Amino acid sequence: MAELVLDAHRQRNFETIQRVFAAVSAGDADAQVANYTEDITLEFPFTDPPTIVQGRDAVHERLTNAFKVFQFSLEISGVHPCADADEFIVEFTGSGTYLPNGAPYENRYIAVFGFRDGMIERQREYFDPTQAAKSANA
Repeated sequence: MAELVLDAHRQRNFETIQRVFAAVSAGDADAQVANYTEDITLEFPFTDPPTIVQGRDAVHERLTNAFKVFQFSLEISGVHPCADADEFIVEFTGSGTYLPNGAPYENRYIAVFGFRDGMIERQREYFDPTQAAKSANA
């Protein structure tokens, strides 16, 4: 990824994204939700059915459950600051393991992040949900 030059406001928001990605890689739900507003909305439009998780406590519960079965790291491959300084589009990959059977997990993502006061208030992730099923059925 090319060097990213951002103004101070966008840099603060991007550093929040980097902390979230580090928390995912560590499997640390507490560290991840520490970067979210109390009223966070986490959206997964491509799951069946599409899923919306609202509120920090509900997001924490979902993450805690996910980290019990998936261990993976995220690598940013593209960052697209938006005209609104409080929005980012980020492309990334996830690589890891489905823990119940040790199967590999690989996926590509695009996420749209919305910020309020340097914290994430909205995260919408687009990814292929069939990849998790492939790992679970391996």
